[in-house]
Amino acid sequence: MPYLKPDLFLVLKPFPPIVLFSTELVSQIDDKITKIVTEQQKIDAKRAHDKSEVEQLKQDIANANKQKQLVSKAIANKEKSLVDVQNQIDQLKASMAIKEAEMGTELIDHLTPEEKKLLSDLNPEIKDLKEKLVACKADRVETEARKSELETNLTTNLRRRKQELEAVISSVDADFLDDDAELKGKEELNSAKKLVDDATTQLRGVSESIRDRTNQIKKIKDEMNKLKSLEDDYERRLQEEAKELELLLSKKNIYSSKEDEYSKKIRELGPLTSDAFEAYKRRTIKDLHKMLHRCNEQLQQFSHVNKKALDQYINFTEQREELQKRQAELDAGDEKIRELISVLDQRKDESIERTFKGVARHFREVFSELVQGGHGHLVMMKKKDLDNDDDQDEDGSREANPEGRVEKYIGVKVKVSFTGQGETQSMKQLSGGQKTVVALTLIFAIQRCDPAPFYLFDEIDAALDPQYRTAVGNMIRRLADIANTQFITTTFRPELVKVADKIYGVTHKNRVSRVSVVTKEDALEFIELDQTHNAE
Repeated sequence: MPYLKPDLFLVLKPFPPIVLFSTELVSQIDDKITKIVTEQQKIDAKRAHDKSEVEQLKQDIANANKQKQLVSKAIANKEKSLVDVQNQIDQLKASMAIKEAEMGTELIDHLTPEEKKLLSDLNPEIKDLKEKLVACKADRVETEARKSELETNLTTNLRRRKQELEAVISSVDADFLDDDAELKGKEELNSAKKLVDDATTQLRGVSESIRDRTNQIKKIKDEMNKLKSLEDDYERRLQEEAKELELLLSKKNIYSSKEDEYSKKIRELGPLTSDAFEAYKRRTIKDLHKMLHRCNEQLQQFSHVNKKALDQYINFTEQREELQKRQAELDAGDEKIRELISVLDQRKDESIERTFKGVARHFREVFSELVQGGHGHLVMMKKKDLDNDDDQDEDGSREANPEGRVEKYIGVKVKVSFTGQGETQSMKQLSGGQKTVVALTLIFAIQRCDPAPFYLFDEIDAALDPQYRTAVGNMIRRLADIANTQFITTTFRPELVKVADKIYGVTHKNRVSRVSVVTKEDALEFIELDQTHNAE
């Protein structure tokens, strides 16, 4: 039979035995695991997506709040602008009322007495000239009509008659005309010439009359143009005076606002005596200007003084009061936080002491069970103990934190005696096996205070003597029965194998590790062969 070195023994209780699964079942389990992992990844991805959406929504909310603040500020600015525009509208309405009142008054009310007299003298002359112009226009129309009538008569009757007579005279032969006919033709011709001459004379007279009327009309137009230019000049002067009046009104408004401002400043100076204004009423404006000039010169001497000192003092006083109020609130919050820290520290100390007392009690009990006739106990190390004790283990000290505070508890010291006689020993004075016993004792003491569902030990009995291995095995057996706890351990010693419920053997052959269930007898035989082989 070839030698198989036992590598691992597992001690189990109270779970059922572990069986080997077939390849098909393992594949199904792998598929289920893969599906579960896939679903988990999907869930994680969805969660990350939702988280990003939440962050985006938070960012959108923050942006919306910022936009809301900007809109609020813009609305406030618009309201201020609206107030200013309303004031301007009121001023324009007042100006319009003034202008309308001016429009309701006669233009002559704004003229000087000389201009009024000149205007009263010009009005009758303008009226006479307008009447003459109308009469001249009527005469001109009548004369032109008469001229047209004469021209028509001359063209249609006389000239045509003259042409007919000339034609008759030219066509009649001189030989066949008698003296009577010739005389009659000459008479008619002379009468026709006379009529033509009269018409021509009348036409000249009418033309001269038209020229005279035209000259008169031209003179009247020139006079009217002069009067029109004079009227335009008066209107221009009136507009200029209206502009000057508007400037004076604006200056009046400015001076009124300045008067209100100065009155306000005077009121801010505080109450004045009843005769404060009476003393200056009898003085002339020139004297008042001189006094004002002297006051300004005296004030100029204090130009280096901060004029805003009072306002700054008031602002700083308000800021100081606000800061003092905030300091009081912060001090109250700090006091409450310190009280909470004190309560939590007290609870922490109580919890540590309660837990330590339980672990120390179980440590004494477990150590007495593992080491017959021995005794051991745990000691809580504090700052004052560290200052007075020179023999401390490596983990006994504790550095102060960055805030300068040193915690109350700085470590735990172990003192044991394996013989029950003489002084107790610290961890530095123990051998490797004794340190293992102390470590197991501490583990079992903690297990009694706060049990766990299972424990995994790796060759905890390698450095123990047979008596300690037997004591450890018995304690594991007892804890597994009483506390319903599972212990899994690897070992090369028979003491733990004897108390195990289930034993697995791990063998290595042809570079392949195998795990198989073995009986207690086979396990003990393997251990005996291993010890014999090691002894040889």
